[in-house]
Amino acid sequence: MVDAAYARPSSTVVLVRAAAASPEIFMVRRHERSSFGEAFAFPGGVVDAEDSEIYDFCQGVTSEAAAARLGIKKDGLKYFSSAIRELFEESGVLLADLSSVDEDLIRVRNALNDGSLNWAEWVTQNRLTLYCDRLHYFSHWVTPESLPKRYSTRFFLAVLPEGQCAEHCGGELTESCWVTAKDMLAAGRRGDVKLHYPTIKTLESVARHKDLESLVDWAKSSSEWGVTSMVPAVIIRKGKREIVLPGDKDYPGAKS
Repeated sequence: MVDAAYARPSSTVVLVRAAAASPEIFMVRRHERSSFGEAFAFPGGVVDAEDSEIYDFCQGVTSEAAAARLGIKKDGLKYFSSAIRELFEESGVLLADLSSVDEDLIRVRNALNDGSLNWAEWVTQNRLTLYCDRLHYFSHWVTPESLPKRYSTRFFLAVLPEGQCAEHCGGELTESCWVTAKDMLAAGRRGDVKLHYPTIKTLESVARHKDLESLVDWAKSSSEWGVTSMVPAVIIRKGKREIVLPGDKDYPGAKS
């Protein structure tokens, strides 16, 4: 039996804002050549080495508290730092104290995306306070072991800061929108958009909340109650591929 590929540590951010009917979510569409193949998803990506170099600038969450929330032994803050970096790179929204920054943030964002600027160096140079306490950890998804590219992704929820706007970066992102969870799920069922399984399940959780306050309260309470790591498996049932979760019928290794 071939060993499963390594699941790369990743962070993603469900960015939300209040709206008349129900909370809206900022979603981005990946390029067809990306690992997610034209699917709509939330801003996010792989944890980089530089994300571990700026713990001193993380506000509101200690390294020990971050690890405890994520259910790991150490270095929990790298997921928070990564989440803030990825959100900024992909949406332009920066969860930080901007009073210390005297630069064009669009230029900074572009430089981070093209690799000409290092995140840790830029944060350190500006002594930028990162608002890690505005990230609410609520979910953990691990790619099925049968797939060649795997990720271990921590999901955070964050509210759009007042005065900031979200816009996709281009490049690996081709489109973005503010949309309710209900409307995006409906578009997925119609086949108008492509959604991956963890995205669908996250949207279903968000759709249960009719206002921003209850949504944020739910996300905050998730880590307090304890987040279960979800490791889907792909099986063949009646000649068709299906995704099952631990506890579902026919999940590999489960007792019948």
